[in-house]
Amino acid sequence: MKKWVQKAVVQKVVSYLPFNHQVNFLFQKYVTKGVYLTDEYFSSRLEHATQHLKKYQQFSGKKIPASTLEIGTGWYPVVPVCFFLSGVEKIYSVDITFLTSKKRIETTLRKFVEYHDSGKLTGYLSYDPDKYQTLLSLLQNFEQLSLDNILHDLRITYKIEDARQLSLPDGSIDLVNSNNTFEHIYPVILHPILKDFKRVVKKQGGVMSHSIDMSDHFAHFDKSINIYNFLRFSDREWIWIDNSIQPQSRLRITDYRKMYEDLQIPVSEETFREGNLLELKTIPLDKKYAEMRLDDVAISHCHFVSDMSKGR
Repeated sequence: MKKWVQKAVVQKVVSYLPFNHQVNFLFQKYVTKGVYLTDEYFSSRLEHATQHLKKYQQFSGKKIPASTLEIGTGWYPVVPVCFFLSGVEKIYSVDITFLTSKKRIETTLRKFVEYHDSGKLTGYLSYDPDKYQTLLSLLQNFEQLSLDNILHDLRITYKIEDARQLSLPDGSIDLVNSNNTFEHIYPVILHPILKDFKRVVKKQGGVMSHSIDMSDHFAHFDKSINIYNFLRFSDREWIWIDNSIQPQSRLRITDYRKMYEDLQIPVSEETFREGNLLELKTIPLDKKYAEMRLDDVAISHCHFVSDMSKGR
């Protein structure tokens, strides 16, 4: 049995258990080794944060957003801490489950110190020295501080709620961002989430910046399959394979473009990786994907930036 099938079976079973996210964390920690804060993951999140800030500066004309909102921050709040170090005063993270912990936040902060001491951090991020001193002070007193105190000092507020109905006022957020999260949200849910993002982001000077990984995430774990493997299955078959722990919508770039168009959210800038047509053609595509333009199906990653002052 292929590794990806084994993982799919385990995650499917875990998805029905109480405290399924905690169980999945332990499974990935001790079996798949997929939850450690590696240099690769940390660096990629630094790149995402830098990209979001650059796009905000480009389209808003301002240097630093006063407020940010991220969906799907995950176990290690790398991007929110980047925003804190850059000078953002109100940093919101929304998710359906609180996935981080005091220990994981400490791990995140220590990784920032490691990158600072090695000189790597300045290669990614221009940050406020005073904010960095706050980070160091937190680490020095970490054991004595409560989780709430730590988050308060980092200007981070977790909102564990339905992102389709955010408890944030209209036009209150300067920058809404996500990092390889949309691909885990089914369209019936993502559509109203984007609609509410449109509500809370500022109409003048507000920016949305979303990076999407449309590859088969099982291929990140099992190198015997390629990133298009999941496109061989029909929707009916995929229901039995997919799970609620780490769902994969399998949407292609054309689906996201249409969703933005339907919601009248401007796409001010779109970038993408063209993908590998030769690899795609090794997969017996389900009819749904075979009938699409293969150039579009092959695109594996994309990034949409929206200047909300251009919206309707």
